[in-house]
Amino acid sequence: MANSNGGFVGIDYEPEAGTQDAVITTFNSSGTLTTAAKSSSVQYVIVAGGGGGGYGGINGAGGGAGGYRSSVPGEASGGGASAESLSPVSGATGYPVVVGGGGAVSPVPVSFNTPAAFSSKGGTSSFNGVSTVGGGGSGDTTYHQPGADNGGSGGGGAGYNRAGGTGTSGEGFAGGRGRYLNGSENGGGGGGGAGAVGASCPASISDNIGFSGGAGVASSITGSSVTRAGGGGGTGRFHATTQGFGGAGGGGNGAFYVSDGSDTIPSPLANPTAPAGSPGQVAQAGTANTGGGGGGCSIGAPASDTPAGAGGSGVVIIKEPAVSFVDNTSGVWDMNAVYDNRKAGTWV
Repeated sequence: MANSNGGFVGIDYEPEAGTQDAVITTFNSSGTLTTAAKSSSVQYVIVAGGGGGGYGGINGAGGGAGGYRSSVPGEASGGGASAESLSPVSGATGYPVVVGGGGAVSPVPVSFNTPAAFSSKGGTSSFNGVSTVGGGGSGDTTYHQPGADNGGSGGGGAGYNRAGGTGTSGEGFAGGRGRYLNGSENGGGGGGGAGAVGASCPASISDNIGFSGGAGVASSITGSSVTRAGGGGGTGRFHATTQGFGGAGGGGNGAFYVSDGSDTIPSPLANPTAPAGSPGQVAQAGTANTGGGGGGCSIGAPASDTPAGAGGSGVVIIKEPAVSFVDNTSGVWDMNAVYDNRKAGTWV
């Protein structure tokens, strides 16, 4: 149809209004996020893998928690930082997601003079250009290990008066200091957590004591409050009258064991806590998909040559907020477009 000027007559239409519901996607392993059609920005919680617990001849230290970053409004990132800005995205687009694995434990040394491997740092997690650092591992200088590793949160210090590893700014805190005074007065530092430093062995100590890992950070991104990225607990040497517990948020407990007076170490129990007089407990791994650090273990703890606890794997959680929209791509269709869409059957 032509108008008086010879041009085509346009057809007006009303823009389409609608809503896109919120979408929450949790990645417990690496994958791809394909955003919803109308998403333009997303909230995230990104947690790296926790560091493995350390094995020590003097004392065993906890692994550091994986780095923790959040863009959920009103919540916190690790290391005492505030929430970050929302992450910009394009609708109906795929974004790679990487979830870091937990760090491995340090193996039991072959002999006092044989170097042993350091426990491993946790793996990096990432999404859309935002990445987190794996939790720091630990190791005892008695076995020619460096003492503590830096990370998202630092590994606990072990051996002779070693400071814990440092945390990464905006992701986590440092590990606690380990200390050795003599054969029966020592303790391994707790691994750092995303929300607090790991506990340190004080300058004056009586008996062999484990020290707890730092607490993690809570988030309600999924609708329920969940704490993640707690540091692993440390332990003393030969026996531990006090257990070093993992920090809230998936940190593994340090080994706990008591002597029965016969110069032997009783077999461990599997229950997660060790009340006074119990035979003991092996070191616990960090909880999977929390980024928790692994618990530490030391010589004879609680049975011959038992290992420390591995770090917990990380997690990536993405929330695409609900969107109200008006689709006003074009307010006028010319006759050619009308004809093409009617012919193609896209309009009825």
